[in-house]
Amino acid sequence: MRTFCSLIFSCLLLLSVQVYSQDQPKKSDSGYVFTMVKQVGASPVKNQYRSGTCWSFSAISFLESELLRMGKDTFDLSEMFCVRHAYSDKATMYIRFQGKHNFGGGGEFHDVLNIYKNYGMVPEEAYSGKVIGETNHVHGEMDAVLAADVNAVLKNDNKKLTPVWHQGFDGLLDAYLGKLPEKFTYKGKEYTPRSFADMLGINPDDYVEITSFTHHPYYSKFILEIPDNWAMEETYNLPLDDMMEVIQNAIMNGYSVAWGGDVSEKGFSWKNGVAVVPDRNIPELAGLERAKWEKMSDNEKDKELYKFNRPVPEKKITPEMRQLEFDNFTTTDDHGMHITGLAKDQNGNKYFLVKNSWGLDGSPYKGYFYASDAYVRLKTTDIMVNKNAIPKEIRKKLGL
Repeated sequence: MRTFCSLIFSCLLLLSVQVYSQDQPKKSDSGYVFTMVKQVGASPVKNQYRSGTCWSFSAISFLESELLRMGKDTFDLSEMFCVRHAYSDKATMYIRFQGKHNFGGGGEFHDVLNIYKNYGMVPEEAYSGKVIGETNHVHGEMDAVLAADVNAVLKNDNKKLTPVWHQGFDGLLDAYLGKLPEKFTYKGKEYTPRSFADMLGINPDDYVEITSFTHHPYYSKFILEIPDNWAMEETYNLPLDDMMEVIQNAIMNGYSVAWGGDVSEKGFSWKNGVAVVPDRNIPELAGLERAKWEKMSDNEKDKELYKFNRPVPEKKITPEMRQLEFDNFTTTDDHGMHITGLAKDQNGNKYFLVKNSWGLDGSPYKGYFYASDAYVRLKTTDIMVNKNAIPKEIRKKLGL
C-alpha cells in the first residue's frame, strides 16, 4: 500500500477526540454505539509511525491472528524483516525494468507471504529495524537515499552494471535497518529465520488475495493494476456481493481479513473512529424535515452529514460505482489494515472492526475504527484471506 498512509497518520494525530470504549459502548443521545457480533483474536496494536510500511504491519498482524486461531502462542513478528527483504528484492526488479517500475516503501500483503516463503521469519525482538536512534520508525531519509542509489546505478557512465551494485544497496539497508540475523535465540532456543518460520507452521499457499472490479472477468485471476503491486502478483476477481460474503464468512468463522482500502475520504474519520459513505438523498425524511433538507446547499448538507455525531443513511454501492472510483483514481491503494470483527450500530447497520497500525492515540477505540458495510464495499482495493475462510460455493467457482 502506498506511502501516503504515513502522511495521513501524521496529519490525523493533530486532532483531538472524545473517547468511547471499544469493549463497553456507551449509550448516549448522539454518537455511534456499536455492539459486537463477532470478534476474532488479535495481537496488540502497533505503530508504523513515519514509515510507508502499512502493508507489512497489516499482513504481519493478520499472520499473528492466524497463529492465535491455530492455537499457537501470542507472537510479535518483525515487520522490518519483511521491509528489509522487500526493499532488496524491489531494487533487483527496478534495475531489471531499467527504472520503469515502482520503487519505494510501499507494498502489498503478498510481499509478506513471499518473504515468509523465500526467507523465513523472525520475531520483533530479533530484528526491530530501529538502529538510527529513533524510538519509532522514521523512514523519510532512508526511502530517499535508497531511491537515489538505484537511480544512480541506472545512470552510471560505465555502460554496464558493476557486480557489486546490489551489495552496496544492501549495505545501505544494513545501515538504516540493521543487518539481518542469521541465527537468534527465542525463548531459550536457537533458530534461523527458516527454522523459526517452520516452527510457526504457517503455510503461505493457504492464503489468497481477492478483489472485485468489472474490467476483468469474475471468478478469474488478474494482476491488480495498483502501483505498489511491484511483484505483479495475481488477485482473484469476485462479484461485489461475493467479496463481501467472503469477508463476513471469514469473521463469523473465526478468521480475520487483511484489508487494503482507501482512507483519504471525507467519510473516514480517525478521530471519531468511523468510516462511512453518507448519502445526500435521504428518502425517509418527511414533512418539515424534508423541506428543510432540500433547501440546504450541497456544502450545508456535507457539513451535516460529516459531523460523525450519529449514524446517517449511506449510499447503496454498486459494482459500477466501485469501478468508476477506481478508474478515476478516487479509490487508490492508500492503506493496508486488518479486519478483526463484525459489529452493528444502534440502528442495526453493519460495520467491520478494523485494526490499524497508527498506535493507540487519535482514535476513540484504542487503535481500531469501525468501517461501514458501504465503505468497505466502495473503498476496498483488495483483501487477503485464508482459503478455508471462503464459502465452499465461491471456492468451487474459483477452483480452490
